[in-house]
Amino acid sequence: MSDFHVVQREHGAVSVLELRGYLDAHTAPRLEEAIQTLLTSSRFNIVVNCRDLSYISSAGLGVFMAFIEEVRKNEGDIKLTNMTSKVFNVFDLLGFPLLYDITKEEADAIRKFSGKKK
Repeated sequence: MSDFHVVQREHGAVSVLELRGYLDAHTAPRLEEAIQTLLTSSRFNIVVNCRDLSYISSAGLGVFMAFIEEVRKNEGDIKLTNMTSKVFNVFDLLGFPLLYDITKEEADAIRKFSGKKK
C-alpha cells in the first residue's frame, strides 16, 4: 500500500488540497481532518487537486459526500481537478460528475470561484 499525503495551500479565498498517493479507508481520516480544519477556519471554497492521487476507494469518495452539504450551506463548494483517467473513472462510475464540478486544470477550478465572497 502506498502512503497518502494532503498538502494544503491558499490561493486567495480558495483553499487547495493536493492529494498524493492511495486514498482508502485507512487514509481517509487524514483527508477528513484536512477538510474539517478548513471548515473550522471558515474556508468553504475548496479545490481538490487529484494529480498525484493514484487510487481512491469508496471510503475516500465518502469523505467528499460527508462535507459537501455543510460547504454548500455556507455558500462554498468543493471542486475537483487534475484527475487521472483511472481516478476519474471511479468518480464517474458513482455519478460524481453530476454532483461536483470537475475540471481538467486547477486554474480553471480556482477561476470558477471568482466573484464569491467567501
